[in-house]
Amino acid sequence: MAFIDAQRGEGHAVESICRVLSEQGCQVAARTYRAWKSPSREIAARTVSDAVIVDAIRSLSTTTDRQGRVRATPESMYGRRKMTALLRRTGHPQVARCTVDRAMRTLGMSGIRRAKGIRTTVPRKGDSRAADLLNRDFTAPRPDHTWVMDFTYCRTWAGWVYVAFIVDVPRTLTDSATVLPVQIYLWADSPERGFTALTSAAIMVLLGFLVIMNALAVFLRNRFEKRW
Repeated sequence: MAFIDAQRGEGHAVESICRVLSEQGCQVAARTYRAWKSPSREIAARTVSDAVIVDAIRSLSTTTDRQGRVRATPESMYGRRKMTALLRRTGHPQVARCTVDRAMRTLGMSGIRRAKGIRTTVPRKGDSRAADLLNRDFTAPRPDHTWVMDFTYCRTWAGWVYVAFIVDVPRTLTDSATVLPVQIYLWADSPERGFTALTSAAIMVLLGFLVIMNALAVFLRNRFEKRW
C-alpha cells in the first residue's frame, strides 16, 4: 500500500499501478486498494483480539537467552486446554478456547498428546508362568555362557515401537553390557548428530547417575544373591 501511495504521489493512476504490479506477480486490485484506504474502514474486533492472543501465546511459549537466541519454554508444549487455562491466569480471563485454537494454529503450535498407556501383558490366574531357569543367580563363569533378555516399548510419531534386549550377563564393571551407557553417550556426541555442548553435558550427568546405580546394583547382587 505504501508503494501505491508513493506512485500516486508521482502522478500515476491507481489502475495503472495495480496493472503493473499484477504483471510482476503481485495481484492487487484497484478496488482492494481503495477499500483499504477508505476512511470508514474499521478493523474487526475479532482480528484485534486474535492478534492480542497470538502475541500473548508467543511471549509465554518463547524466551530469549543472554546470547539473544530465542528458546522454547515448557509452556510451548501445552495443548489448547492448558494454554487456555494459562492465559486466563495471566491477564486474559475472558479468552475463549476457539480463539486459542486459531492463535495456536497461526503460530504452528500443537500440544503434546498424552494418550492412554498400553499394556503389553494381561495376567490371568489360570496361566502358568515361565520357570526361573537361573534361580536368580545372575553370575556367569565365562563370557557367552548366560544370556538374559527383556523388552520394552516407547511411543513414536509412527506409533508404538517394541524393542527386545538380549545381552550376556556381565561379570565385571568393565564388561560391554555394563558400559553400554558410555557407548550411548559416544553415539549421541558424534559430530554428524549436531548435538550442542549443553546436550552433551546433560548426557554426561545422566551417564554418571547410571554408572553409580549400576555399580550399586552389582554390589547388592553380589552381597545378597545367596539370601534370595
